[in-house]
Amino acid sequence: MVRRGERGGAALRLVIALAVLAAAYIGLAAFLGRHVPANASVAGIPIGGKSPADAEATLKRQLASQASAPVRLRVAGRTVDVDPSAAGLSLDLEETLQGLSGFSLKPADVWNHLNGGDDEPLRTDVDRDRLRAVLAETAKGVDKGAQEGAIAFPGGAVKVVNPVIGMSLDVEKTADVVAAAWPTTTPVKAVVNTVPPKTSADEVQRARTEFADKAMAGPVKVSVGSTTVALEPAEFAPAVTMKAGGDGSLTPAYDSRKLLAAVRAAAAEKGLEPKAEDASFRLQGGKAVLVPAKTGLQIDEKSLVDGFGPALTSSSRTVKPKTTVVQPDLTTEEARKIAPKEVISTFTTQFPFNPPRTENITLAARTLNGTFVAPGKTFSLNDLLGQRTGGKGYNEAPVIVNGRLTKDFGGGISQLSTTLFNAVFFSGARIEEHHPHSFYIARYPEGREATISWPDVDNRFTNDTAGGILIESYVSGSSVTVTFHGIKTWDIKADKGPRRNVVKPKKIVDDRPTCVPQSPTPGFDVTVTRIFTRAGKEVKRSTFDTHYIPEDDVTCTHPKAS
Repeated sequence: MVRRGERGGAALRLVIALAVLAAAYIGLAAFLGRHVPANASVAGIPIGGKSPADAEATLKRQLASQASAPVRLRVAGRTVDVDPSAAGLSLDLEETLQGLSGFSLKPADVWNHLNGGDDEPLRTDVDRDRLRAVLAETAKGVDKGAQEGAIAFPGGAVKVVNPVIGMSLDVEKTADVVAAAWPTTTPVKAVVNTVPPKTSADEVQRARTEFADKAMAGPVKVSVGSTTVALEPAEFAPAVTMKAGGDGSLTPAYDSRKLLAAVRAAAAEKGLEPKAEDASFRLQGGKAVLVPAKTGLQIDEKSLVDGFGPALTSSSRTVKPKTTVVQPDLTTEEARKIAPKEVISTFTTQFPFNPPRTENITLAARTLNGTFVAPGKTFSLNDLLGQRTGGKGYNEAPVIVNGRLTKDFGGGISQLSTTLFNAVFFSGARIEEHHPHSFYIARYPEGREATISWPDVDNRFTNDTAGGILIESYVSGSSVTVTFHGIKTWDIKADKGPRRNVVKPKKIVDDRPTCVPQSPTPGFDVTVTRIFTRAGKEVKRSTFDTHYIPEDDVTCTHPKAS
């Protein structure tokens, strides 16, 4: 028989044993809960039995090179490296290890920690905005627009450009592929879309057969009245293009400005588009003889363009544009009303012996002779003569530059300019621009002279007299004369005041080979008054103040000096 006390002791020992076992189980569960399962791995990397911190450190170490390696993006037959950091690609190890540890008293969980564990997927974090931005930048070097089929006409030949398919990186789909594959050292194939051209090869061939080859097959004739001019393909080709429409079809287009220029260039010698000519006057026996005006013709631009296209593919290859009559600015009837009737002014100046200078004056006087200035028109001596060059027949002769004589082409033209200025002065025409010489030259009237230099120093006047002015100019012996034929409007008198502020010249000895000797002349100020009278009564007056610097006494000592 078991005593009561013995039964109670056995029960106590059982309770203690169970308590010890429970405590041991709880302790084991707690220990195991602080570690990942014994056979766990991530992307093939063993991390079994490690604490989460150790497991994370292991994964960082094992995946470091793979996570930092550039993504090798295969696109359009080449490889582009993408920096994962710049693209917003990173490892999410916290999410990867989530749920692999943690306290649990369930026997199944405890057993799994002791003997279980699977190969877990590696979790990543993707910043889509940064990834898209990097891929969009990559696309700039990848994207290639389609090359449209086209036809051009260089030099009048037919040049065919065949269409080529383009391509475009699909940023969104490529981002999906990269995000799913990373991290990896295996090249990732980008998603590339094709971009088809609008103009197909068939359309290019059709346009060539139906238009291009025919258009450049030979010259096109432009006919105005009884005059015809032929334009070769090389001449009209710059005005012809073939443009692709929205549906990809190629149609011809014409640059009307270039086409008209080509026609006018080819027709200039044949008079296809004769210019209107104003009525004018010529000198005959010292009198003005009327030269009648002529009307001109101008091609109508729209009718030329409208007719040119069909002519390119027609059998006749001829276009007959409309024309409009162009009236001259000064008609014959208007010219009769303003015809020069008498000499309204004339002036002559003398010049010293200097053959090159005299030839310059003679050439310029011949150019000026016969010039007609209609009422209201402004005359410019620089515009008439242009730049004086050796190619035009001008010689080097003395000119004044910065108060000293030197040599330049056209030296001596100021003699003609001064003579012209005095003819203007006494005609009563309005003086627009004149520039006295820097120092006084004794052969000219004080305060009534005008130098000239290309292109800025000019001699200009406006004809505000009652009629047209026909200019007569010529050289005779050692003088040059300019005469104005017109309708007498004013009687002009000149009044010159005394010299003021007289300055003596300096003496200069110059040993340069380019030296030009000068005779001394004092500097001074002088005022000339232009008095307008009509029927013996003064109507108005104008004044001209002129300042002359001294002409220094220059002695040249160099053997080669002038």
